[in-house]
Amino acid sequence: MYNDFYCMTERPFSKTPDPRFLYLSRGHREALARLMYVAEEREIALLTGEIGCGKTTLSRALMDNLGEEYRFCFIVNPRLSALEFLRSVARAFSPLPPADDKESILNQIADAVFMLHNEGVSPVLIVDEAQLISDMEIFDEIRLLTNFQLDDRNLITIILMGQPELRGMLSSPVFEPLRQRITMQFHLTPLEIDDVQEYLDCRLEVAGGFAGLFTPDAVQRIYDLSQGVPRRINQIATNAILEGYGRDEAIIDAAVVDSVASELLF
Repeated sequence: MYNDFYCMTERPFSKTPDPRFLYLSRGHREALARLMYVAEEREIALLTGEIGCGKTTLSRALMDNLGEEYRFCFIVNPRLSALEFLRSVARAFSPLPPADDKESILNQIADAVFMLHNEGVSPVLIVDEAQLISDMEIFDEIRLLTNFQLDDRNLITIILMGQPELRGMLSSPVFEPLRQRITMQFHLTPLEIDDVQEYLDCRLEVAGGFAGLFTPDAVQRIYDLSQGVPRRINQIATNAILEGYGRDEAIIDAAVVDSVASELLF
């Protein structure tokens, strides 16, 4: 629909975490660099950020940057029992179907981790939305997974991602043993106003469009409405482009953005 009008080949502000559209602000660049370091060193990391700040997209970019020497297990819905959690890990890393009982599953994961190491492959476990974990035993299982080690190196990388309340959860004394094993903590913040123009232009160009579709006053209004949160920026920009298309506007200015402000759900 509006793609042809604005000379784009695909939607520039989709909600999917496509790493092609990742804009590396200073914060996102630092977060990605730290995650890559953690993966290379096979450590455990904690990445937090407000809803829609790009944590999931960063995890997909991490996978693309690390390449074939890594095997990933993504757990995107951690509302599992501890046994279900371990079965998900076994399913990702082992060539065999997950076992039925906990002891067998742990042995299966151990065998898989050592097998991958011998093949030159590093397993990476990423738990998204970790603040939603309801079975607290899962955190203990995560800690115990870090016991897979050789004398000189760890054998598995674990990355916990979640909203800011995850830090509060892990501050409980009961999680002290897990906290001591977390070697990297990073909090992802929203974009600054200076980043918003570049963010918009980056996504437009990846989608085959052109930079400068949004005027400076439109960028300011988008920042004011979104507070720099990328997911909110995407929603506002999509609505503004649809409105601009309906008006036959070649450029999106603040008036177009203001006209869709009442449609926002945040």
